[in-house]
Amino acid sequence: MIQDSYIEDIRKSFPILHQKIHGSPLVYFDNAATTQKPIGVIKAIEEYYTRLNANIHRGAHHLANISTERFESVREKIRAFINAQETSEIIFTSGTTDAINLVAQTWGRQNIVDGDEIVLSMLEHHSNIVPWQMLAEEKKAIIRVIPITQDGEMDLTQIDSIINAKTKFVAVNQVSNALGSINPIETIISKAHAVGSKVLIDGAQAVSHFAVNVSKLDCDFYCFSGHKLYGPTGIGVLYGKKELLEKMPPWRGGGEMIKSVSFERTTYNELPHKFEAGTPNIEGVIAMGPALDFINETGWELFSENEERLLNFVTDELEKISDLRIFGKSKNKTGVISFQIEGIHPYDLGTLLDQQGIAVRTGHHCTEPLWNFYQVPGSVRASFAVYNTLEEGEIFIKALHKSIKLLK
Repeated sequence: MIQDSYIEDIRKSFPILHQKIHGSPLVYFDNAATTQKPIGVIKAIEEYYTRLNANIHRGAHHLANISTERFESVREKIRAFINAQETSEIIFTSGTTDAINLVAQTWGRQNIVDGDEIVLSMLEHHSNIVPWQMLAEEKKAIIRVIPITQDGEMDLTQIDSIINAKTKFVAVNQVSNALGSINPIETIISKAHAVGSKVLIDGAQAVSHFAVNVSKLDCDFYCFSGHKLYGPTGIGVLYGKKELLEKMPPWRGGGEMIKSVSFERTTYNELPHKFEAGTPNIEGVIAMGPALDFINETGWELFSENEERLLNFVTDELEKISDLRIFGKSKNKTGVISFQIEGIHPYDLGTLLDQQGIAVRTGHHCTEPLWNFYQVPGSVRASFAVYNTLEEGEIFIKALHKSIKLLK
């Protein structure tokens, strides 16, 4: 059984948690939007700007060499973290959204043609819908959607007709950001490959909850953001199978992604640099190293155990509240719970919770099609991380009761 002292030790590494908001101790339950950063990440950014601050790959001087070494060492850490085969398969982007757009605008524009079908799911974040809609409009392709059940699970009863001989690409998330549902991507990847389709997995909400093994999954592309993984904002990762990345054209042109340039002809760099034009978010990449170290040193078991006990406690307490509806009751989910109370707008509830020091997310969580399915405008979402405590869960429930009383 998890010991609260372990969690308290972890919290010491997160300076932002030890403050008051509107006179109350901060209870940060908005981790699905972004996680807070351990001190090692913060110090890495500070160290880069105070002791290194040089561009990478191009300089012959000491600071440039050290910056390049630190930068590329994180690429190897990420390769190991998701069990990719080679570091050349790890492309740094500005985030999950950027990674998805990269694939849509390179592999997609190169391979999708009139009449091809692109498969998404009802659970997708807007960033895994809009790029494919833009591509489909340009190429006259067709978007197909995997439906869900009322419990927020992918409904695979008609999957053999949705993923079919016309399917050229499948893009789905591993974990729903709005509901926390862990999706059966292994089945989807297998079905897609059986008809010759390629698959992209949006792992933005997965990588902070459990270990990911892209080699075992056999997905063609996998992407995630650093800021949801206890790392900095503005940094993300695209994994792609080497044979696919090598055939894809560059997306952005500029420095670093070239071998040579003349006005007659430009030749492009090798992987992974072909897709990393310009000066990257150097300090962001370097600071991802301590974020991954934090996760590896803490261990996935503690992450899952703490999230599960918080999720179970909060769910049990919410189910006691009259007129409260929980969305997403999958038996296989992460530490995310979305709910709505009849007669109370989610924003009003979120505002009153904020006045008591509690940070939750309200609205449609960039998943409008999902809430259209449930026929509601959105929800209140509480999402948990390894540094959250049962005491915070109790404070949240008490504050929720107080807020409901004021609003009804």
